[in-house]
Amino acid sequence: MKKPIKKSWMIASALTIGMAVLTPLQAGATSVEPTNGVTVQIEQQITGTITKFNGVGVGIKGRDGKNYYVSFSKFSDEQVKQMRKNIVEGQEITVEGGVVEHYADFYTFEDYKKDLPKNIPNEELTKLEKMFSEMKKLEKEASKTKDMKESEKKYEEFFKLQEDMFQITKPYILANWQPEPFNEFLEYYYEFSENNIVIAENDKKKLKDIYEEWVKLRKDGQEEKSEEKMKEFKKVLRPYLDELNPPETFEKYIEGVNLEKISTEDLAKLKAIYEDSQKAERDENYELYNKLSMELYDIISQFIIPPTFEEYLSEYMSLRYEIKVNKADSKKLKQLYEEILKLDKKEDSTKIDEKWEAFHNILEPYFEANKEILISASKLTINGQEYLPQK
Repeated sequence: MKKPIKKSWMIASALTIGMAVLTPLQAGATSVEPTNGVTVQIEQQITGTITKFNGVGVGIKGRDGKNYYVSFSKFSDEQVKQMRKNIVEGQEITVEGGVVEHYADFYTFEDYKKDLPKNIPNEELTKLEKMFSEMKKLEKEASKTKDMKESEKKYEEFFKLQEDMFQITKPYILANWQPEPFNEFLEYYYEFSENNIVIAENDKKKLKDIYEEWVKLRKDGQEEKSEEKMKEFKKVLRPYLDELNPPETFEKYIEGVNLEKISTEDLAKLKAIYEDSQKAERDENYELYNKLSMELYDIISQFIIPPTFEEYLSEYMSLRYEIKVNKADSKKLKQLYEEILKLDKKEDSTKIDEKWEAFHNILEPYFEANKEILISASKLTINGQEYLPQK
C-alpha cells in the first residue's frame, strides 16, 4: 500500500479537468465541426520533443509550443515493443494522425473485437457493440462532469456494463483459453524468476499442484471454487511476494505527520489499524481494507502537516503541465489556500468547498490554454525510422 500521507493530502482536492478538441494546426487539412463549435482537423502532422512515455503512447511538446498526447493504439504490440527501444525523453519525433476528442476514442470496438475469440456469434457481437458504445458514452460523460456524485453514478453504470459484457464473452473465452505453463504464469503475473527469488522445492510443488487444480476448475466454469483455489495459491506465495516487494512500513507510511502532537496511545492504535489493513489487503478482503483505511485516515488527518502553498502548487501543477501562474493569480491562490487551512474541516466544510472552487476557477484558464491535443497516430518517425501500423 503506497500512500505517502503528505502527497495524498496535497492531491486530494484536485479537480478533474475535462478534455476538448483544440484548433487545427495544419492549413488545408480536412476538418470537422464538433458540438462545442471548435473546428479541428481530421489528419495532421506534428513534430516535437517527447516529454513522457507511458508504454502505450507519448506526450509531446510541439514546435508550435502546444502539448500533445499521441496514442499508439493502431500499432501492434510487437511494434510498440520495438519502439520502446528508440523512445527517450527529450528526443525529437514526427507524428501523422487524426485528432480525437477524448482518451476513450483511442480504443474502438474493432480494437476490442480483435482480442475476442473468433467463435462468438454475430448476434452476440451486435449486442456487445451496442453495449461498448454506451460504455464509451458513459466514460466521456463521467470524466467531463465536475459533479462528483454524478461522475460516480456514471462510472458505476460503466463498470456494470463492463461486467455484463464480460459475462457474455466468458463462455467463449474459457472454451478457447490456453493457460500458460506454471513457470510462465509465475514469472508473468508475479515477476518471479530464478534471478530474483528462489522458491523452496516443497512450496513450488505445492504451488504447481494448486495451479493445475485452479486451471481445471476455471475451465469447468466453477468460478467460486476457482477463486478459493487462487486464494490458496496466493497464501502459499505470500512470503515470497513480501520478499520480492516488501510492504511499506508504518513508519514510512506516516511520513508527513506531526508526531510531536500525537499521543503514544493514538500512535499504537494507528499502527495496529495499519497492520490490520495491510493484512486485509493481502487477503483480498477489500471491504475490511476500505473500512480500516477510513478509520486510519480519520485519526491521522488530525495530525497531518499541510504543505506550504508553494509546495502544494508546485506538486499540483506538475501533475498537469508544469504551468507557471502569474504573480497576481498566485497571490489570490495563496490567500485562498491559507484561508482553507484555517477553517475546521467538519464545521466549515461548505466554506472549504466554496474556497476550493474559487481556487480552481482561477487555475481553469491555465488548464484550458495548455490542454493536450489528442492524436491517434497513423505514422511515426523516430530517429529517422518510420513506423506504419501493422494489422
